[in-house]
Amino acid sequence: MAFELAKRIKTLPPYLFAELDRRKQEKLEEGVDVIDLGVGDPDLPTPQPIIEALKTASENPENHRYPSYTGMRAFREAVARWYEGRFGVELDPDREVIALIGSKEGIAHFPFAFVEEGDVVLCPDPAYPVYSIGTKFAGGEPYFMPLREENDFLPDLGKIPDDVAQKAKILWINYPNNPTSADATEEFFRDLVRWAKKWNVIIASDNAYSEIYTGKKKPISILQIEGAKDVAIEFHSLSKTYNMTGWRIGMAVGNEELIKALGKVKTNVDSGQFNAVQYAGITALNMPEEELDKLREIYRERREAMQGALEKIGLDPYKSDTTFYIWTRVPEGYTSQEFVGRLIDEAGIVCTPGNGFGEAGEGYFRISLTVPTDRLLEAVKRIESLRL
Repeated sequence: MAFELAKRIKTLPPYLFAELDRRKQEKLEEGVDVIDLGVGDPDLPTPQPIIEALKTASENPENHRYPSYTGMRAFREAVARWYEGRFGVELDPDREVIALIGSKEGIAHFPFAFVEEGDVVLCPDPAYPVYSIGTKFAGGEPYFMPLREENDFLPDLGKIPDDVAQKAKILWINYPNNPTSADATEEFFRDLVRWAKKWNVIIASDNAYSEIYTGKKKPISILQIEGAKDVAIEFHSLSKTYNMTGWRIGMAVGNEELIKALGKVKTNVDSGQFNAVQYAGITALNMPEEELDKLREIYRERREAMQGALEKIGLDPYKSDTTFYIWTRVPEGYTSQEFVGRLIDEAGIVCTPGNGFGEAGEGYFRISLTVPTDRLLEAVKRIESLRL
């Protein structure tokens, strides 16, 4: 039998990371020693106290039943305490916090709460693909805001046409940024809050990388900006901070109305996160800062080694000390796809082409610092051997 796909599926490109995984698997089957710098999946293990918390909680029969749609109150309280301690942001755990099955789930579902057929959603470009994909699933139309290096990869709010702003329902931001590794300033966030209030647009902030930084300046939450809670919801995740990508636990916080609307969507499409995983999440959120400092030191060493090595062979990485990505211009004469294709075919290195994150990413490629330093330096040797 032949089954007709819905238009929303037909028009989707292959999901970026699924395609990378396919090409990687081909090389592995050929016996190639592949160095995977593609997907942002930490190679370091989840801290043992988190694992022990899961073990204990999973043995309690009370946790084998349906969980709360919005998350255990104890988890939501832990999120509120963490936000106050980290950002100085006060949150009501009953009205301004909701548990997610990983932040990706919440990001994909959020547009369903506010976007009607034909509504505009402002999405950065390049960006995590789920912002625009979730928009399309909800019937909306993504309007892409190019992130340019000359503007430190911040969207130029002044270049959003008035007629687009009038139709916009949501504006997505992501700082520290994937894929560019750029961070945003308080000044930008203040301007954004003013702009959003002027046009009555929801700010949806993806802050999953706030704890992955290697400099002295800590990234901030948009909710630290005066008036931001009037217009903003922030999505966060334990995935990157605590090496818990496979655990699928995250949270959304912020404006009460926005949280309630997301919760209404979730009650109709999922049944909440397993309580044992939430107990593990509570343990993670209560971990001492010193444990995270150890993780940051590992990424600092990797970033410095990789950036220095890339510069020595004539490549031009963007200077940053946030996220575990390096965003780098491809050599002259290559498109992003051509260069990344040559890396995997001739050097056994998986990187992500910049144009896979959007048209404005053309001319760049992304390196994930999610392998040990010696493998990163081996990757640079292989790139150098290509005599670009």
